[in-house]
Amino acid sequence: MNNQEFGKHMEIRTKKFAINIVRLSSGLKYSKENDVIKNQITKSGTSVGANYREANRARSKADFINKIKICESEINETIFWLELINELNISSANEVHLMMRESNELLAIFTSIAIKLKCP
Repeated sequence: MNNQEFGKHMEIRTKKFAINIVRLSSGLKYSKENDVIKNQITKSGTSVGANYREANRARSKADFINKIKICESEINETIFWLELINELNISSANEVHLMMRESNELLAIFTSIAIKLKCP
């Protein structure tokens, strides 16, 4: 798979991830506390795909690196919210497990890209 094909594949994958995050968050029961978590995980989880798409349209290598680092940060934040959801038992453990697995895979990919480009 060449870089262009990989980029397109990752755009599709991160958009699917965003959709699944929205579905997970919309399934959380209403409470003031849950609404904070719903808002935060929705923002961080959907930001991953948006920033990855922006990275693929970067104006320079530095711009690309910056966007990839943002993706890395946002997916890491999403993992935090998934851990909270899991530990609070406010969603299906299986659903959270699947999202955690995908989150960790995406984090590994973004970290690998950053390392390849020798990002700080």
